[in-house]
Amino acid sequence: MVAGLNPIIELEGVSKRYGDMLALDNVSLRIEKGEFVVIVGASGCGKSTTLNMIAGFDHPSEGLVKVEGRQVTEVSPNTGMVFQQYALFPWLSVLDNIAYGLKMKGMKKAERRAIAQQFVDMVGLKGFENAYPKQLSGGMKQRVTIARVLANDPAVMLFDEPFAALDAMTRQVLQEELVRIYEQSGKTIVFITHSIDEALMLSSRILIMSARPGKIAQDIVNDLPHPRNADVQLSEQYLAMKQKIWKTVQGEVAKSLATR
Repeated sequence: MVAGLNPIIELEGVSKRYGDMLALDNVSLRIEKGEFVVIVGASGCGKSTTLNMIAGFDHPSEGLVKVEGRQVTEVSPNTGMVFQQYALFPWLSVLDNIAYGLKMKGMKKAERRAIAQQFVDMVGLKGFENAYPKQLSGGMKQRVTIARVLANDPAVMLFDEPFAALDAMTRQVLQEELVRIYEQSGKTIVFITHSIDEALMLSSRILIMSARPGKIAQDIVNDLPHPRNADVQLSEQYLAMKQKIWKTVQGEVAKSLATR
């Protein structure tokens, strides 16, 4: 990946220690505005640690993390996080859950509800504005979570295995929805997954992390054509990329198991 002059996310010589354990070791990374970067790797390789430092939930032991040219020292409204857990307020409707961040910013009710309605429509939940989380399926709850982050208009969206708990069919539908939302919004996205297929279907770029201590083992530009449908998944290019990634990930998983 050829780095641009003004990356939206930068990690410069980042290491992270938890006591005597070195989780990340001298990671340097540049992500350009509008990229969809997916990070894959063995469990415990530092994927979530990296994401948490970009979000401002955690901080490096050494090195710098920057978003939009500024060092990350705290949680910023310019980054939005979508977790595997839905984290919705059960006493609020779909529309009010999506509008919650706007309410905290002091936006007037009519304006925030109008904005929330735009994102209800974007994530395909029109007609469910007044429903409560307990009335929604897991996939619908995750759509509400994504819409709530989008409504706050962050420059960067961070996803920590958001579809891992969903069934295969719902997961595929939400993958397609997320690609559509990405193309419409132009947001910069950093997404963690254990699924190579998910990485290939979503990303413009794939980072493979090494076994702990985590480093960037491979940086792959994903130039698979769009739309990434079943025909693409059966193509020689797709299968060759999947095999290449699998060999690297398999080797790193073996290393991680050997050190336990």
